[in-house]
Order: sequence, then C-alpha cells, then structure tokens
Amino acid sequence: MPLSAFVRIRNRTASPRSGTAAPRSGTAGVARRRTVAVAALCATVVAAGCGGKADDASSIVRTTTNIAGAGVVGLERDTSKACALPSAPDPAAGKTRSVTHAAGVSEVPADPQRIVVLTTSALDAVCAVGLWERVVGAVTMEGPNPQPAYLGTGVLKIPGVGTAAQPDPALIADLHPDLILGDIPTATASFDTLRAIAPTVLVGANNSWQAEFTALAAGLGRRAAADAALDDYRTAAADAGNAVAAHQTQASIIRFTADTDQVQGDNSFAGQVVGDAGVQRPTAQRGPSFDVTPDQFATKVEGDLIYVILAGEEGKRHGESVMRGEEWKALGAATDKRVFAVDDTVWHGNGLTAARALLADLTGTLNGFVTD
Repeated sequence: MPLSAFVRIRNRTASPRSGTAAPRSGTAGVARRRTVAVAALCATVVAAGCGGKADDASSIVRTTTNIAGAGVVGLERDTSKACALPSAPDPAAGKTRSVTHAAGVSEVPADPQRIVVLTTSALDAVCAVGLWERVVGAVTMEGPNPQPAYLGTGVLKIPGVGTAAQPDPALIADLHPDLILGDIPTATASFDTLRAIAPTVLVGANNSWQAEFTALAAGLGRRAAADAALDDYRTAAADAGNAVAAHQTQASIIRFTADTDQVQGDNSFAGQVVGDAGVQRPTAQRGPSFDVTPDQFATKVEGDLIYVILAGEEGKRHGESVMRGEEWKALGAATDKRVFAVDDTVWHGNGLTAARALLADLTGTLNGFVTD
C-alpha cells in the first residue's frame, strides 16, 4: 500500500569539544549539527491484540503523518505484546483476601476470574499484570474505538458497561463478575450499589499514577507482580533516558482540548513519565499544569522541542488552528520543525502500559525533527 507521507527523524550530534549537545531552540546553526535521517514513521500499522493474539480488526491503516506541521508519533506502534503474560497471585490464606481501599474494606477473591473495570487505568493495570482476558466488562471511551488503541485490538471485544462517568449497574450485574475494579463512585454506580453486585475495590484519586497502579494491582491480588513490573519500568525509563541523553533536552508538553491550551506540568501523567526518563522541562513548566494563551507561548511553551497532545477530534481542530497562528509559528521549536503530535490516550493516560508506550514515543523523537 502506498504511503501518503513520511515523518523523518534525525539525531542531533554532540559538540566535539564539550561532549554536550549544542543548543537548538531558536538558533540558526542547529540544522548544521544534525546527522542523516535514521528513522521514518510509516502511515500503515498492523496491530495485534493483547498477549500477541490478532483478530479481525488487527489491520489498521492510518494516513495522517503531519498535523499543522507537527509530525504524528505512534503510527508504527506495535501492540502485539502490549499486555503482559499472566502473573501469579499473591499468597493468600484462603479463597479470599481483605483489601483496604478508598471506599472501605472488601473481601475479594484471592485470584479473580471475572473482572469488570470502571476506568481505563483499571483496564491498563489488568493488562500490565497479564489478566486482560479475564475482563468480562469495561467502561467505554468516546470516539471511534471503545478502548485505547495502545492496549491492542483484543480489548475491543470486551463488552461495554456504560461510560466511566455513567457505568450501568444492570449491565454489570448481567456479566456476573467476581470483582469490580475502579477509582471513585459515580452518580449511577455508588459503592453500595456496586458491592451488592460483586466485591468492589475503588482506589480513589491519586496524584501518582504509580500509586494508583499499585492500588489496583492489590485489588487483583497482584501486588508482587506490580512491584516487579514497576521496577522493570523504572529501569527501562532510566535506560531510555540515557540512550538519548535526555538530560540535555528541555521538552515542552502542551495539550489542546476543544477550548483550552494547557501545559502539562510535573503533576500530569506525561510530565511524570518524561521526568522518570530524565528529560528536562523548560523553567516555566517545572511545576503543576496550567492553562496558557497565545501571548504567553514565547515564555511558557517554548522548548528544545514541543510535544502536542490533541484531545479528540475537537482538540485536534482547536490545536490545528492554534498551530497555524502567528504566535505558534514564531516559536523556535516550530520553525525548527521540532513539534510532535502524540496520542492523547497514551500521553494523557494513567497506567504502566501507557507509560511504556510513552517511553517508546520519547526514544523515537527526543533528538529528532520533522520533514514532510
């Protein structure tokens, strides 16, 4: 199948005298320090299901490689091994275990077999400890796919039980789960309503995605597996950062919704993961997330490169409009072709599987620039 375009990524070179990377943003000599192209992101990707199982929906064709001058990242994402192999349960004295969580204490199966998940982060956690094939129901996302593409096509077959904002208790009950896993109660599904259907664990809101993952894994009886997976992730993050000299680059991250431009700070998922890899942030972005206006782009959005997160179709339309504006075009990263559009479900996600996917995006782009 012919490709519509390519996004080419080139590596920067270090200064031969100092051994450190030469400055880039807004400098005229940047392009002269770059080497030949080393990678291309193609417009066709074949994605298999979690655990390496393909299905009828495994062939996905994507044709957009450039959005308003930003190179689209993740087109080549391989989801065939997104989910881990099944992990063993933690030791238990009997068939159940007591789990203390944000909504109280629940007696849950020591090794649950029929799981309903009420958030994407819960589905991500089940994927990360290898139990995704035990999920009998899941809340769905808005948009063309009911579940995030980064988890693979296998999860698309999981029956829906409403949205995260409005889970349907009747649909959940029809699936006869032995564990319900989520974060906070909703108007349609209180803790009392859910626990009347099956043992329920609601982990509550956490400022750290790693803490939430650990809490979800505890509900699944996989605390040891989660600890091991997090150790592996931290090593992978450090290795990825070292491989691309992440400490030498200041990466800006901004998310466009239908009507807001928000810098993703160190309290955001993306901010935490790039921090784990040792990526530096522009001075203005070393703190919590905040909204910006075009007149603030020069002082609060500029960076060695910029990652752009587009929240759905409305976010994409708004982001395209912003990136075609004069304030955006005046940014050094934009004129230097160092702007990358990334997947909202990954970069604005919340889970170990998403974090690994984000690291892959990072290592393929941190020292790159885009041509079309």
